[in-house]
Amino acid sequence: MIFTPRERRLIARLRTPLAVQRYLNALPYNQEPPPGRATLRSFRGVVSAGCAHCLEAALFAAVVLEQHGYPPLVLSFESIDELDHVIFVYRRRGRWGPWGSVARSRDPGLHGRKPVFATPRALALSYVDPYVDFTGRVTGYAVVDLRALGDYDWRLSERNIWKVERMLLDHRHRPIASSDRRVEALRARYRAFRARFPGRKPVYYRGRERWTPLPDECS
Repeated sequence: MIFTPRERRLIARLRTPLAVQRYLNALPYNQEPPPGRATLRSFRGVVSAGCAHCLEAALFAAVVLEQHGYPPLVLSFESIDELDHVIFVYRRRGRWGPWGSVARSRDPGLHGRKPVFATPRALALSYVDPYVDFTGRVTGYAVVDLRALGDYDWRLSERNIWKVERMLLDHRHRPIASSDRRVEALRARYRAFRARFPGRKPVYYRGRERWTPLPDECS
């Protein structure tokens, strides 16, 4: 791959998942339309635009950390409201270490996780409660190696890379079952919080100590 000098300097500086998470935290979230069009930018596109939504952030992390020896793996969530979420995932000590993630979201609870999870499923389950909002509920997850895209230029393309999204949507997801009663309770608590604090989103979930640092706007 041929990186620009600016891209090479950035990759050299962001040597760890935590460094990448902090960098993404500082970027504005890509709100997409309105007023613009939907985007799916590569690493190069994110560097150029200076913002990222969840999938763009996962792709950015995959490219940067691939240069430091991490496989380009992402974890895709399916939700009943079709507002899916994608995160970059990795193992702390290589092939046998615990799993962690790098992620960007509008919601505090859907950001990164420390590498303390024994399996991808355990990592995925840590997102189930924070995923519940007015309409969301996780129904499945899949870990996908982006190298399956072969020669498709998902790393450095200057165009939207919609093939990545299509591959993730078509990939078979493993089901995640959750209690209707628990989800209803979580949704009621979420509604009550948003009614009391209209400009904020909650961070009251169990397991918060396993989250990576949040962006300033979530504090």
